Amino acid sequence: MADDAGQDKRKQHRAPQSGVKADKKKEKAKKDSNQKEPELTARQRNPKAFAINSAQRAERNFRRKEDLTAKKQHIPVVDQTPDEPPPVLIAVVGPPKVGKTTLIKNLIKSFTRTNVTDIKGPITIVTSKKRRITLLECNNDVNSMIDVAKCADLVLLLCDASYGFEMEIFEFLNICQVHGMPKIMGVLTHLDMIKNPKQLRKRKKELKHRFWTEVYDGAKLFYLSGLLHGEYLRNEVKNLGRFISVMKFRPLQWRGAHSYLLVDRVEDVTNTDRVRRDPKCDREVVLYGYVRGVALKQEHMVHIAGLGDARIDELSAIPDPCPLPGTEKKRSLLEKERLLYAPMSGVGGIVYDKDAVYIELQGSHSHKEQEQSAEAAEQAELVSKLIDKKATIDEQMEQQEFRLFSDAKPIKSKDFRNDIEEEEAEEDSSDDEEDEEGEDSGLEAAGSSEEQEEFDADDWRGENSEAEEEAEDSDAASSGDEEYQSLGGVKAANESDSDDEEARVMASNMSWKTNLAQKARDAFLQRHSESKNLMRLVYGVYNQNERSRQEAEGEEDAEDSEEELGGLFRVAAKKQSQQQKDKDIQDKDERCFFEYQGDATRDWLSEENKALIKNCFVTGKWKASEDAENLLKMDDMSDAESEVYGDFEDLETGEQHSGKPKAEGEGETDEEGAKPGESAGATKRKMTRVEEENLTKAELMAKKLKLKAKFDAEYDNSGEGKGEEDNGRITGDHSFYEDLKAEAQRQSELNKSEFAHLDNEFRIQIEGYRPGLYVRLGFKQLPAEFVENFDASYPVLVGALNMTEENVGYVNCKVKKHRWYKKILKTGDPLIVSMGWRRFQTVAIFAKVEDNFRQRYLKYTPNHVTCSMTFWGPITPQNTGFLALQTVRQDQEEMQRLGFRIAATGCVTELDKSSQIMKKLKLVGHPFKIYKKTAFIKDMFNSSLEVAKFEGAKIKTVSGIRGQIKKSHHTPEGSYRATFEDKILLSDIVFCRTWFRVEVPRFYAPITSLLLPPEQKSQWQGMKTLGQLKRERALQNAAQPDSMYTEIVRKEKIFRPLTIPKALQRALPYKDKPKLGPENPKQALERVAVINSPYEQKVAKMMKMIATNYRQKRNRERLETKKRIKNYREQKSEKMASKERRQKELRKKVSRAISKMRGKQSA
Repeated sequence: MADDAGQDKRKQHRAPQSGVKADKKKEKAKKDSNQKEPELTARQRNPKAFAINSAQRAERNFRRKEDLTAKKQHIPVVDQTPDEPPPVLIAVVGPPKVGKTTLIKNLIKSFTRTNVTDIKGPITIVTSKKRRITLLECNNDVNSMIDVAKCADLVLLLCDASYGFEMEIFEFLNICQVHGMPKIMGVLTHLDMIKNPKQLRKRKKELKHRFWTEVYDGAKLFYLSGLLHGEYLRNEVKNLGRFISVMKFRPLQWRGAHSYLLVDRVEDVTNTDRVRRDPKCDREVVLYGYVRGVALKQEHMVHIAGLGDARIDELSAIPDPCPLPGTEKKRSLLEKERLLYAPMSGVGGIVYDKDAVYIELQGSHSHKEQEQSAEAAEQAELVSKLIDKKATIDEQMEQQEFRLFSDAKPIKSKDFRNDIEEEEAEEDSSDDEEDEEGEDSGLEAAGSSEEQEEFDADDWRGENSEAEEEAEDSDAASSGDEEYQSLGGVKAANESDSDDEEARVMASNMSWKTNLAQKARDAFLQRHSESKNLMRLVYGVYNQNERSRQEAEGEEDAEDSEEELGGLFRVAAKKQSQQQKDKDIQDKDERCFFEYQGDATRDWLSEENKALIKNCFVTGKWKASEDAENLLKMDDMSDAESEVYGDFEDLETGEQHSGKPKAEGEGETDEEGAKPGESAGATKRKMTRVEEENLTKAELMAKKLKLKAKFDAEYDNSGEGKGEEDNGRITGDHSFYEDLKAEAQRQSELNKSEFAHLDNEFRIQIEGYRPGLYVRLGFKQLPAEFVENFDASYPVLVGALNMTEENVGYVNCKVKKHRWYKKILKTGDPLIVSMGWRRFQTVAIFAKVEDNFRQRYLKYTPNHVTCSMTFWGPITPQNTGFLALQTVRQDQEEMQRLGFRIAATGCVTELDKSSQIMKKLKLVGHPFKIYKKTAFIKDMFNSSLEVAKFEGAKIKTVSGIRGQIKKSHHTPEGSYRATFEDKILLSDIVFCRTWFRVEVPRFYAPITSLLLPPEQKSQWQGMKTLGQLKRERALQNAAQPDSMYTEIVRKEKIFRPLTIPKALQRALPYKDKPKLGPENPKQALERVAVINSPYEQKVAKMMKMIATNYRQKRNRERLETKKRIKNYREQKSEKMASKERRQKELRKKVSRAISKMRGKQSA
């Protein structure tokens, strides 16, 4: 029953939300609701329904929305990508055996449907109508990883999911962070090795979050689930290819200021005889590649990573071997447009060079006997004949012979002279260049359209040479298969239609006779209408071919320099005078056939002739945008009063406007309707103070209304007039960011349009070889090992250097030891630094910047703290990142010992030609004479001259008593007199703290890994440390006695007995007075019985009697002395008393006399 009840229950009906019926219902409801006010929106009809319920929630939502918008914003950068950008460089990086080569093969097959067996060097393919990519495999070498990180636009980081991220991946990520972070996409392979689905999901999640930690949150990570028949799954590879095709790239700072190219083809053009005589001679090498970054100029010195600096001997642009398809609209690429260019991998049948196109035939299997069609056999035969030719086409044409009769002398092609062409050549040599049109800017080359038409008109054979040149160019730019087909088609057509061809040849040979009179007339009039081109006479010739021809003519004219008069004028040569005579005779002969008044003098005073040249002068009628009067009128019209009053004409529409004053609304509408180009182009003149004072009331009111309208348009009505609807939502002000983006866009368009109208050759002379061009770089005097030991698996990066980067000096950097590096860095040890385009080894000195900006010498780098590092190396711009390694060798034992190879990272802070690193030095001395606060110090200096240099220096003892050096002392040598704050002791040690400058070693050695043999390219070894040399040679370091740890034996100091003065003893209390009792009063003295002999008794008795007499005598003398002293004191006291009595009487007498005298004076 329960089941039946569940079946009877039906779902609730849901009204359709989309579809034809739902749309009809919506339209009907909309019409019903908008019967009264059809133009109002739902928010406008019922604003309360859309009102804000909570101000806090609305503010929180608004803040969150603005935060999300601000996160997406970045500083707008001017787009410098050219119209035809270079191929996007995609590097496939990862440890060995993770599937790098397999992924590249699958990507190539996905894009071009071509199988490439051998992956070597860069491979360029066309992926879409506007994008090409260059795939590059990075081998497991630190040098290759550094070079690839400097030039890659996108990095596919492969990882073995069954093993996890290896150390090479973390090293490469750190290299990218230092040299500019390109776009990085992770790719997990070997996922089929994990069989358990739960473990697979857990592994994917762990690797994804670890990858996000190293790159950024949300970084794209692809999963290649496994191999099928030795290839990855087609859908997964196609999905990866789609991401590559639509990815956008932001410009990096270093690449945005330097030009560089990745070499995809290397040619050795050294003379073979020279190589045969000296196999180790310097070679002439030609490198090919796409220019990237900024424009490349021949004047710039370049650095070839792994080789060194080099000067460009030859630089030229050649046809693009892998061009973009045409601009016609189509959904996908055609089969023939899916181009593939990989010369190092042996793919691509045609190789373009500066002056030749090389066609690569098939391999050795092409020589096998097989059935071939007649057309294929003819093609092969024709191509083999072309290859077997030893001479060029020009030489073969010069050696061609022709006989009119069987017994006549043969006429060679080089002896044949064309009188007309020779005459024209002589005229060109004497008369410089022909005149071109009046609007010619003087920048076009000699092969312009007018000269080409003249050449075609004078060509008596009636053949179009320009069409032939275009046909040749199109043939040269075609692919190999098309060339084979065209050649085979020509051969077959000649054989099948031989009769028709002979008839056409005869007709073309006789066609020169047709319309001879008209051709002669045109040639005569053309010769007389020639005039000088003043622009060419003043500014010279811009075409390189014509310039070289003029230089050759200048060398010939230099032989006649002795005929110059005063260095300005030249005597007419015989050749020129003869040429002028021949021309006059020819004119006289031909003038009789034509109605031409060449010699008649034209009357320039007649009105008809005046009208011909009237507009050639400044006062003539020019264009509206160039006429001086019109420009002045437009300038006057831009004044303030002319916008209110005055008649004017709209020069674009021709409409006449009267000078009636406008209403306020009309003035505003006219100002709003004015074009921004006109308002920006007209520079308004400010009114003077006198004019402002003389303005009427109406004019002042109009001026104020105009300023008010301008203010309202800027601030109040900023959103109106732009098609924005008031939807009632709170929106942030993003106008500043939009203005920045618009400014960057305008600058980008200006940069692209600045040189767009120039000739290609002249544009290259001005701005250099712009990015996207395929160029040919010629170098001389490169080492022979570069060619002999060339390995296509190692990238060759050529980076241009700016003018300052060519110098070498002291570079001051801010550096921090990498926290993953196990060892500590020591000052004076060699370091391998990757900075800019260079990789080099140098000796660094570490220092710490103190508060007084002194750089104090450090022996070791501190942990987790930045310090200053100074070394001798190439001058590099500030804020350029760099990394330091101690070794680049691919040694398993050393890699296991080090683990992480990147020792330190940092950036350049200061460029200077000198270094100011100071090291602390303590000078030690000992006193040998002390006089209160003055002491004489020795053992600190060696001579009085050294003492004189340090006079006035501060010194200090170990106990902290400060002093100063005064003067040198004669003995011993180097001693001096010093004064101190307090008296010092002979046992004190005196220090003098000084600073001395540390010299930075001038050692700079570029890493030349490309010169090593292929098996040793990853084993480059530079200067070794002293410890490495001792370990290799098993040498023991000689121990220094001062550096040995010895047991410290201190002698016990013996102090003198304490002596207290008697006066101090009397003043001391009894408890502190020294007692002369027994040492240990608790122990009673042991008395020893002494028995004297009779003689000793007599002697003792006698001595006792003598002592008693002596004591009695002393006592008696003491008593007599006391009596005598007593009597003396009594006598002295009596004398003093009598003396005082006399003095008292005398004072009384004097007082009486004085009182009497005062009484008399008062009376």
